[in-house]
Amino acid sequence: MQSFIQWNPTKLWFGEGQIKQLQQELGTTGKRVLLVYGGGSIYKNGVYDAVLKQLQHMEATVIEMSGVEPNPRLTTVKKGIALCRQEQIDLILAVGGGSVIDCAKAISVGAYYEGDVWDIITKKAEPEKALPLGTVLTLAATGSEMNNISVITNWERNEKRGWGSPLAYPAFSILDPAYTVSVPLDQTVYGIVDMMSHVLEQYFHRTDNTPMMDRFMEAVLLTVIETAPKLLADLTNVEHRATIMYAGTTAFNGLLSSGTDGGDWASHQIEHGLSAVYDIPHGGGLAIVFPNWMAHCAEEDPSRMKKLAMTVFGIDAAGKTDHEVAEEGIQALRQFWDSLGAPSRLGYYGIDDQRIEELVHKSFMKPSIGQYKVMTRDTVRDILLRSLA
Repeated sequence: MQSFIQWNPTKLWFGEGQIKQLQQELGTTGKRVLLVYGGGSIYKNGVYDAVLKQLQHMEATVIEMSGVEPNPRLTTVKKGIALCRQEQIDLILAVGGGSVIDCAKAISVGAYYEGDVWDIITKKAEPEKALPLGTVLTLAATGSEMNNISVITNWERNEKRGWGSPLAYPAFSILDPAYTVSVPLDQTVYGIVDMMSHVLEQYFHRTDNTPMMDRFMEAVLLTVIETAPKLLADLTNVEHRATIMYAGTTAFNGLLSSGTDGGDWASHQIEHGLSAVYDIPHGGGLAIVFPNWMAHCAEEDPSRMKKLAMTVFGIDAAGKTDHEVAEEGIQALRQFWDSLGAPSRLGYYGIDDQRIEELVHKSFMKPSIGQYKVMTRDTVRDILLRSLA
């Protein structure tokens, strides 16, 4: 186990009715609020009215910015930055899922940056100040409500970049599982795949003596695997929504990677390339790529795949090679995601091999990707070809 510092400044308000805490939080920041959200779902499910009621009770001045995309775009971030400056905003309140929160994080640091916010996103510059950010979560998936990570797409350049800063942690996040009961089946499935992929990325590390972290990760995966089918059978079940919601937050709030090298993350980089070019759902892309990344890596070193197979999927290793056990575990993961209705091949989105080389190039927005196995262009190409129909 490596030395580490465990620090997360986000205050989490979890449970039904916690929206009332918004008044307390607003009293510490100021009353000029930029309300950031996506489409019209928060109107239909009552979340918009609940949030606005709290803001009105505090006599807040509310400036609204709607229309944040599922893969949030740089142009939308810049629109929010302009509004913050023009309206002298005190607090950004993101109401939505990970895309809305990611966009709000970029707005919060960009509001005080004199240059192009893309400099921060591409890590050419470090932010020195940020507007306070609060969130009201309406979709369990990314964990962005309790971490400092954001992913933004520059659609003009077909580049999707992940970035982070200590200044990008939300000051507070309100998680009411009842706010997620109206999330449709496909988005619920994509969220489940996304949170499981976050755990798996961290699980595939190279650090010795990490039994505690490994068991934390296995526990999150087992909990999701147990709960997800129950939730999909009853999408309005608040108890199941609560379990999945907290699993998504725990999957990517820094706890699981404590004492490790941080994990691999190559599958996310490959998927970022896919959705930068084809604008597909992030969870859908991960469902396709991740098992193929595992199969590719297991040919060289199946040790962690074997461990996952035995502890999470209950594969019996008796009389089998390490690779055989690993492959059974990979198939078990595929079958589980298939049972939820997640896609398993790029052909599901009409993607063929015509732009494979472009996808390989877009995967390498960083100088190198992968840690469990460092990727080359040839290895990424192999994983993408495995992922075709």
